[in-house]
Amino acid sequence: MEVIYGLLPGMLLLGIIGVAVFFWAVRNGQYDDMDGAANRVLMDDDDMSSSSAPKEKQKQTEAENNDESKD
Repeated sequence: MEVIYGLLPGMLLLGIIGVAVFFWAVRNGQYDDMDGAANRVLMDDDDMSSSSAPKEKQKQTEAENNDESKD
């Protein structure tokens, strides 16, 4: 029975901390885009890999040009 006197304030403190963290998250926009992550899972990665391929080709061409200019 005496343990309850210690547990009650502890539970209330944890509850208040939980509510404060929830309100902080809402104010900072953590719940603004609820569907974005769900839609990103379904998107193809092919678009990203094809856009990075020309960059790699451009870097390779620049490296080759730099090597030729040094000779």
